[in-house]
Amino acid sequence: MPLESRQEIKESANSSVQGNPAIAIIGNLKVGKSSLFSQICKNEAGHFQMPGTMVSVNMGHIRGTASVALDTPGIFSIFSTNEDERTSRDIFLPGKTGFDINGIILVADAKNLKRSIAIALRYAEYDIPMLLDVNMIDEATARGITIDTEKLSAILGMDVFTTIARDGIGVSKLIAGLSRMRAPGKLVDYPDWLERFLDDVSKLIGTDYISPRAIGILLLIDDSSVEAYIEGRFGHGMLEQLKDLAENYRKDGPEMCSILLTNLYVNQAEKIIREIQVVEPPSKNPFMIKMGDWCTQLSTGIPIAVAVLYMMYLFVGSFGATFLVDLINGHIFEGFLIPWTTKLIDPIPSVFFRDMIADPDFGILPTGVFLALGLVLPVLFCFYIAFGILEDSGYLPRLSMLLDKVFHKMGLNGKGVIPLVMGFSCVTMAILTTRMLDSKKEKNIATFLLLLGMPCAPLLAVMFIILGKMPVSAAITVFGLIFLQIFIAGFLANKILPGRHTPFLMEIPPLRIPKLLQVIRTAASKTYFFMKEAVPVFMLASLIVFLFERMGGLEVLERLLKPVINGFMGLPEKSVQVFIKTIIRRESGAVEIEHLSSIYDNVQLVVNLLVMTFLTPCMNAMIVLFKERGTKTAVVIIGTVIIYAVLIGSMVNYTCRFLGVTFS
Repeated sequence: MPLESRQEIKESANSSVQGNPAIAIIGNLKVGKSSLFSQICKNEAGHFQMPGTMVSVNMGHIRGTASVALDTPGIFSIFSTNEDERTSRDIFLPGKTGFDINGIILVADAKNLKRSIAIALRYAEYDIPMLLDVNMIDEATARGITIDTEKLSAILGMDVFTTIARDGIGVSKLIAGLSRMRAPGKLVDYPDWLERFLDDVSKLIGTDYISPRAIGILLLIDDSSVEAYIEGRFGHGMLEQLKDLAENYRKDGPEMCSILLTNLYVNQAEKIIREIQVVEPPSKNPFMIKMGDWCTQLSTGIPIAVAVLYMMYLFVGSFGATFLVDLINGHIFEGFLIPWTTKLIDPIPSVFFRDMIADPDFGILPTGVFLALGLVLPVLFCFYIAFGILEDSGYLPRLSMLLDKVFHKMGLNGKGVIPLVMGFSCVTMAILTTRMLDSKKEKNIATFLLLLGMPCAPLLAVMFIILGKMPVSAAITVFGLIFLQIFIAGFLANKILPGRHTPFLMEIPPLRIPKLLQVIRTAASKTYFFMKEAVPVFMLASLIVFLFERMGGLEVLERLLKPVINGFMGLPEKSVQVFIKTIIRRESGAVEIEHLSSIYDNVQLVVNLLVMTFLTPCMNAMIVLFKERGTKTAVVIIGTVIIYAVLIGSMVNYTCRFLGVTFS
């Protein structure tokens, strides 16, 4: 039924059950409903408590529309009686929440599509406009699953969209499709007795906001909420008449009706899956099977993991963050675009506006646009390719399983290895990968560790250059403290932070040779959607920093920090500008410390490298931090990391001076 017809029914229904129009997001547990909700509603979310329960439902305005979205609890089984899953049914009853549902977004896990289609068949009886979002399509592709979405749309009679909700891919198309939602037709063949019962219910109730067929099905399973709705809407006499009718028609009790209906939906979903889904058979290559086993065994898995992570770092950290960045940022932007832009804006009479646009340290174009496209884009693209290969090959779950016990001590499970390892190439990108973790506590711990002690690729390159000129004891001190504090900080954060530790649950697919073309295509798509969202934010941050510097803010900051820099950490005064540049652009701070290394002694270099590592990373990482973790959590993490960096720098300085360590 189109939206216009739906609205006509709403207007003719009893005004006592009218509420605010809304779209419900429903689906199984762990299909990405909340990720989709946060993408389509951005930061406008609120919540309300479902009447008569302790269940809280998030709500927010869908960007670019006048619609409100409701993020319902996940559904495990179709007719479950627990509070969370009852909410996903009760929310459709007018007068129950103050909202009238005039649309449904059913979110499905592309890897387990059958159970979501079964739910779609069930909710089709509500005669409410609906669309299907096949989410996590990249993970399905990595497992050799191909879905014919056009055929699925034709079978279900509703639009079908594919998304990667955590990255925002496909979300804009889905939002645009909300205005075209339509109610699916009759999709399940019920037994004759059940069809006669639903026809009788329709005759007794007539046209109502909720389809009488949906009401009839809920009556068969003795749903108390729909019984309360009927009594309030049509009176006690109608309720008793309908309950007697249901009792006369069903041959067994409500439990058997629930089982019968569930089987009908599941069997029909299986038939649909056979028509629209193809699964690539697992590899029968004996070597791939053996390699898959070796990857999870401790004796062979550790050496394989070291080799894989080293190759991944070479590709992302060396090739992406060094070669490609030098090629794109150095030759294209610094060698051509920046000089060309400078000449282009020369006619502007105001020096202030010229600097705001093209100042090499703080201008919007060099630090906002060119930095994002010349530095972030190539590293991000390489990361997505490397990550896609690990995922598509089936190695990623094996690595996570191998290191699960170690990461459990730090409040994480095996999945936490991915963002922490990627921090050594780019902290900004690594923070984004914390989306794959299951609980808020795990995401906060991983983010804290990334900001606390992960030297990114540009900083690592400079560290190797500086430490290469010093005794090996200096390198052991720097990297030993970095790895030691990561474990200690994770252990303490696990004890201090509230929240739950989720068990390591991850499907282990067969090991296979990745489809490189598909990996590159997916990486390009993810990179495009991230840059589309991030570049405007980078430009705004550059403008703010530029104005702060022109108002004298940076000079004031230098004066305020000198006592800490000189007194506690024993560093030269010019270290202030190193740390300021590190916060603005980490690679800028790394270049600055190399440039000023002649004024430092070896102890000061060790202290400075440690503080630069532990200090809050670049502006890009901080922007992503606020975006991913929220303002309150971001401020706490940044404040803790800055204090910690100063304390560690001071401790190392005083310890080395007291013990007479000079690293000479």
